[in-house]
Amino acid sequence: MVSSPFGPRAGAALDAPVLGRRGFLKGLAGAGAAASASALLAACGGSSGGGSASSTAAAAGSAGDADAAATLTFWTWTTNIEKVVDIWNKKNPTQQVKVSRQAQGEELLTKIITASRAGNAPDLIHAEYQALPVLVTNGVAADLSSLAGQVKSAFPDGTWALTSFGGKAYGIPQDVGPMMLYYREDLFQEMGLTVPTTWDEFASVAEQVRAKDPKRYLATFSSGDPGWFAGLAEQAGASWWTNDGGTWKVSINDEPTKKVAKFWGDLVNKGVLSGKPMYTPEWNKAMSDGTLLAWPSAVWGAGVLEGVAPSTKGKWKMTALPQWDAGAKVTGFWGGSATAIWAKSKQKPQAEKFVKWLNTDPEALQAFVEFGGIYPAASAGQSVPALEKAPAMMPNQPSFYADAKAIAATAKGFTWAPNVNVTYSSYSDIFAKAIQSKSDFAAACDSLQAAAVADLEKQGFKVAGA
Repeated sequence: MVSSPFGPRAGAALDAPVLGRRGFLKGLAGAGAAASASALLAACGGSSGGGSASSTAAAAGSAGDADAAATLTFWTWTTNIEKVVDIWNKKNPTQQVKVSRQAQGEELLTKIITASRAGNAPDLIHAEYQALPVLVTNGVAADLSSLAGQVKSAFPDGTWALTSFGGKAYGIPQDVGPMMLYYREDLFQEMGLTVPTTWDEFASVAEQVRAKDPKRYLATFSSGDPGWFAGLAEQAGASWWTNDGGTWKVSINDEPTKKVAKFWGDLVNKGVLSGKPMYTPEWNKAMSDGTLLAWPSAVWGAGVLEGVAPSTKGKWKMTALPQWDAGAKVTGFWGGSATAIWAKSKQKPQAEKFVKWLNTDPEALQAFVEFGGIYPAASAGQSVPALEKAPAMMPNQPSFYADAKAIAATAKGFTWAPNVNVTYSSYSDIFAKAIQSKSDFAAACDSLQAAAVADLEKQGFKVAGA
């Protein structure tokens, strides 16, 4: 039996989800070649050699001394993070950080968990928000509640739900993907369309598009992107997982999620919206030739557009997601990651000192944006000089990042569970079948709920009502 803050668990399978983060300043697909989500993930980071996973102090010092000499190992895939770490290393000659690019996604988490069991995991760990519960369950991630308390005000409140479980924080937010709406400004004007501010208006505009030109759609519902659907559910007020004293409550078929599913399902089944998946050659073409006029996406979406639809430069604009209630201001997250610390690190005070600097220091945040192409989670990082210029694809919206910062402040997430990978996989299967059969999307949420509960039970977790 394996014990964790999430309750007892039989066995210790490596449940790490494959969850990608997409750069937001650069087109991740390459010139006209992006075709799949996996290709986008691969573009986020490569292998530049390994490194020792040991936690060997550079010199003797007190285990509780944050200023004691140390050599910290950092497993990460963040693009050009070496350039950010170099700034720290030059300023802290007795506290050096060594970057090691082991892998990413599921492979990285498997390596980290394996290394932790062997007693030689890295001091510092880069993890997707959805992957943190896996590290917590396997006893890898340290409780960083004290550090989180010190830096809490540096981040929008909604961000902390992404790294906190059972009242404790296990990571410090690094980057986020607040969701927003991209739309073809030129085609909206040409077709006499009004940019929707509510989802009811979104549905109305979708019907207008079909009536004016049956070859076009306002947007598509993608069964291949569960993180996208999760972000939309977050905006509606969903809370898919909660953990109370070691017992999980799963609510993937809660009222907010079903509302989102029914909304999209009704429009797809009536032929008002497309039901084709994103990140395919067909989707790339549709985003280029105007078959699709809008894309509910995240702050990194401008970079994706640059890769998949370069001929549309200057034709897109970004605005807040439509709201369920007129006048409301709320959005969800699609993507992002945090920095965690190994629970058994012998250099935790020094590691915490570095993590605080990495994710809150103005110079580090500027370097993250300039060299790494990420959208910082810290509020101050969302208005660094590197973000004063609009993305290459959006020269017609010089206020892009100021607008994005305002939207990011309204984002909220929810607690993730240790079986996100299985839930996400089930989503893709279940909703692909719902689209094909034109069946009830709200009922698909019930099927997804059942699959998620069954998997948690199979892993040995206690589930409420099961």
